[in-house]
Amino acid sequence: MAILNRSGGEGEEDSNEVAAGAPPAFDVDFDPNDPEQTKVHYNLTGWSIDQRAELAETLAEQGVPHVWEGEELVVPEQIEDAVDALFDALEAEIGPFPVPLLEGDASTEFGLDEWPYADIELLKESLVEAEIPHLWQGMTLLVAEDAEHVVDDLLDAIEAGEVASIDEAAEAPDGALQTLYSSADRLRRDPANGPAREQLFAVVPQLAPDAPPFGLAVRSWAAMVAAAQQLVAAFEAGSEPDELREAATQLHGVCRPWV
Repeated sequence: MAILNRSGGEGEEDSNEVAAGAPPAFDVDFDPNDPEQTKVHYNLTGWSIDQRAELAETLAEQGVPHVWEGEELVVPEQIEDAVDALFDALEAEIGPFPVPLLEGDASTEFGLDEWPYADIELLKESLVEAEIPHLWQGMTLLVAEDAEHVVDDLLDAIEAGEVASIDEAAEAPDGALQTLYSSADRLRRDPANGPAREQLFAVVPQLAPDAPPFGLAVRSWAAMVAAAQQLVAAFEAGSEPDELREAATQLHGVCRPWV
């Protein structure tokens, strides 16, 4: 979903319009110029033209009271839950949406002036799919500082031709990375956790080291698949709890930077 925050600040009367005729969920009084009214801001930096158009159409159809302040959609706090649900539905239909790098966030710069157009487009798709906070300034990419090593791997993989385009990628099952991470996290704490073990055993046979989730480097994914297979093998061999914890900790560690 879009990045959001709250404010009690003023809206911009000359460039904004408040939707009228709202259904019950959105039937609230909203004066964007009232400094006493708490407002919720959704940062839509990086959204495509098509995504913005779809959002604007949905807001109009549902009569959502709102204003625009630059890259932000602003709504009254009273309808935050309903608007959150609207964004969730839109993301399922036309997402994923980019995660913006906010002003003041610690960041790392990558100068990509020499990169070809096709690789830049693939990188943009990969950053959005991986939900990495980022910002483009011309051909300079700024990413969240704590994602620097992940982006380093991604850049290397794209340059090496190891990341397929979204149209040609043979991908892992939806949610596979999160399943590996959550299973490993629970099993490193308690190797006797039956649901976590069953979840792991169900997903691992569906994984191939050369078919990562879209936007994830093949080398990093291959390491995750290998660690998951080793953990499954340890269970099948009847390993001691300490050995199982060690194998689960290894899987957790290789997954964590990408989750």
